Amino acid sequence: MNRSFHTNLLDNSHCQDIIKIILPIQQIEFSVPITLEDQPDLLDIEGNYINGGGGFWGSFDGDKLVGTIALINAGDGVGAIRKMFVLKEYRGKEYGIAQQLLDTLLQYCKENNIPRVCLGTVGQLQAAQRFYEKNGFSKITAEELPAHFPRMKPDHIFYEIRLETTVPTAH
Repeated sequence: MNRSFHTNLLDNSHCQDIIKIILPIQQIEFSVPITLEDQPDLLDIEGNYINGGGGFWGSFDGDKLVGTIALINAGDGVGAIRKMFVLKEYRGKEYGIAQQLLDTLLQYCKENNIPRVCLGTVGQLQAAQRFYEKNGFSKITAEELPAHFPRMKPDHIFYEIRLETTVPTAH
């Protein structure tokens, strides 16, 4: 396979493409009871992710968006992973898209002094849970989340990873 995928920071001009990936995966593929109305953040990527010191990245096959991952900078050195979705036909190690997206987000966290990254997920997403564990995330309880962690209503399984950041601390 000689296909080349690239990952870019997304902005509000990508909202409709992002929604076309995320909603069918949530609602149809995994039967998660969530609607676009439950996720108004998808209609303002810049306001909900980028302007607060986070990011929203997409993986492209040519000019087709095939995967997403987002980071909310929750403050106090905590980041929240959101919207990690890859189209079914682009999943798996042969493409490496999920890995590329996660690596991009974690590198951003290291460079921007966000040493603790947490996420929530649902029981149906077992492959995602294995993926996070393989990448060094540890399962934690809801009580172990930072008090200011922005929880999503359907999430009931939580993970965290602690990173070494590259930003020097002030002396």
